[in-house]
Amino acid sequence: MLGLIRSNTQKMDQLITDLLNLSRVSRRDLQYSEIDMTQMALSMFNESAPGALKDNIKLKIDKLPEAFADPVFIKQVWINLLSNAIKFTSKKRKPKIRISGKIESLDVIYSIEDNGAGFNQHYVSKLFGVFQRLHKSDDFEGTGVGLAIVQRIIHRHCGKVWAEGVEGEGATFYFSLPVKQHGSKSDLSLIIT
Repeated sequence: MLGLIRSNTQKMDQLITDLLNLSRVSRRDLQYSEIDMTQMALSMFNESAPGALKDNIKLKIDKLPEAFADPVFIKQVWINLLSNAIKFTSKKRKPKIRISGKIESLDVIYSIEDNGAGFNQHYVSKLFGVFQRLHKSDDFEGTGVGLAIVQRIIHRHCGKVWAEGVEGEGATFYFSLPVKQHGSKSDLSLIIT
């Protein structure tokens, strides 16, 4: 009984922490700076992956375009998305994660692709809601708040977030950020720094 109480207390603590993080996203002012996204993605992967899993995952990170955003919030985006990719590939014999990025029109688009549990595309609209889970908590831990935090951060940066998945085959999560523009709004000469 004490073990069950302790386990539920830890889950409640994590839920409260996640809800506090969600509320902070809306209140804190954004502090924009240039971000080396390749380095940040690698660093957040190393921070998120437990030692045994890290050695087992085949990670591929393409050279990513730099971003102009709030580094504290973008770190949280990488941590949440990479933690999910790590978690949902943990039961695969040969887990793979690929991180890539490209510039498309006025946006920089980043993607995190994995060969994990995936999800039924029919339920994609539920992914970014608070407390929405597409897998049982017995199968994969989590509070159902992480993707809601990601969405709120990206929307505050005037970007978009979306996902594609196939149940049992994996998922790809995308987020976009506006390309840094030089000069006034009428000056559309783009500079990727």
